[in-house]
Amino acid sequence: MSGEAAIRANRAALLAAKEQGATEPIGEVVIGRDVLELVSSAMYIDPMTVYREYVQNAADAIDDARELGLLKASEDGKVTIDIDPPTRSIRIRDNGTGVPAKDFARRMAALGASNKRGSSSRGFRGVGRLAGLGYAQELVFRSRAVGDELVSELTWDCRKLKSLLRQTDGSIEDLVRTVATYRRKPPGEYPEHFFEVELRGVIRIRSDKLMNPAAVDDYLGQVAPVPFSPDFSFAEEIRSVLEPVVHLGQLKIYVDGKSDPIYRPHRNSMVQENGKPITFDRISINEISGMEGDPAAVVWVLHHEYEGALTNGSGVKGLRLRAGNVQVGENNLLEDLFPEARFNSWSVGEIHVIDRKIVPNGRRDHFEQNAHYANLINQLSPIAREISKLCRTNSIKRKWLREAELQQEQIEHAIQVFDQGAIGNVEREKLVARTEENFGRATKAINNSLLEASETEAFTQSLEGLRKKFETAKGPRAAPASIPELDETERRVFTRFCDLVYECSPNSGAAKTLIDKILARLQN
Repeated sequence: MSGEAAIRANRAALLAAKEQGATEPIGEVVIGRDVLELVSSAMYIDPMTVYREYVQNAADAIDDARELGLLKASEDGKVTIDIDPPTRSIRIRDNGTGVPAKDFARRMAALGASNKRGSSSRGFRGVGRLAGLGYAQELVFRSRAVGDELVSELTWDCRKLKSLLRQTDGSIEDLVRTVATYRRKPPGEYPEHFFEVELRGVIRIRSDKLMNPAAVDDYLGQVAPVPFSPDFSFAEEIRSVLEPVVHLGQLKIYVDGKSDPIYRPHRNSMVQENGKPITFDRISINEISGMEGDPAAVVWVLHHEYEGALTNGSGVKGLRLRAGNVQVGENNLLEDLFPEARFNSWSVGEIHVIDRKIVPNGRRDHFEQNAHYANLINQLSPIAREISKLCRTNSIKRKWLREAELQQEQIEHAIQVFDQGAIGNVEREKLVARTEENFGRATKAINNSLLEASETEAFTQSLEGLRKKFETAKGPRAAPASIPELDETERRVFTRFCDLVYECSPNSGAAKTLIDKILARLQN
């Protein structure tokens, strides 16, 4: 480049920089008070997620206690939930490591800044413990770690917090210092190591489910890291596959003083809210690889007859995502994977995410969208399609079996009409023709290629028996001999009358019922 050209290029660069503006340092960075509301009540829309957040933190603390030897292999990771309606308070306590006194006040008053980030812990953003701020008048944290003589306690005044959030002046640090009170108290009967959160003055919202022990049991049974029921025969197979790659937690959670812990809702068989029974007869387990070849997730699916959608009350409806053995999102999160979204509600299964690059979002109602999550979804699609195929196949099979049942009922009814002896020759011939059609349709239904021999064997035998009865019953008969007072002419008239009843009635069933009543009256 010549000297003149270089000068022109330099001038052009200076002109472009001038048009863009010179780089200058940013002045004061303001973090408003609204941040506190955003990371607490505004983030946790469903009140029940309060339980999920605190139980999730308890699971992490109990995992730590095991690693440190504070809990022996034979000791349960234990969480107790006490609900007191008169005072409208909830207390959730775990036997994990607890928070050391030297760190307690700082950690309980912090926004974010979790010490779990980068670890395998379930929670790592440091905001889950604030979930109760929007649902109580006071939020109290208490803890004691091994070696601490006193119990640490920090209380958030939620009413004062909501009042001060309406004001615009003051820093967020000053706001926290105003509404949070820290104290140390004698150990009394508190354990050597524990952590508990207490919600005082719980707000009545959404059918008051927060204060409903049965609702809490049902919710945590679905989302929390609790064990399968001893009555679930597939439990050990699932556990043996997951245990090497997933921190199962397996908490024993006791609600409101019950002697039995919460179990997952899965059973070998169950009766749904609509009274429909369902039985799980087999399980399929698959491993999904990540983008770099490492395992990304483990998928297990329970199979049944796929007779239709499961009810919400079953607690197992839909393919569900879990991370750290804690459910992420709702049971409909993956319904878009299915060719028909409704087939997700026919499914029962879980996807346990083990790739740490696939991360739940802050609200834990979904995962952060990235290439690794997209890869997971792509590999789940064939599983969803296979379930959809089973749903369609079983739906078609049930259609043919219902068709066979319907035709069999029609044949049985025709035989009853013949046995009644009140039908004339004209209507008899019509009924014989219709019944032959019923035999043909029933045979076609049970010979469908989708049906197995074990499913049609009973129908085949039944049709053979009906064929013999039909051949015997379809022959001409006189009017019922049970009416002796009718002479030959009256019998012919009565037979003609019966023919008209069958001919004019909307269906032969109604005609038969009417003639049965007439015959009964004539016999009296």
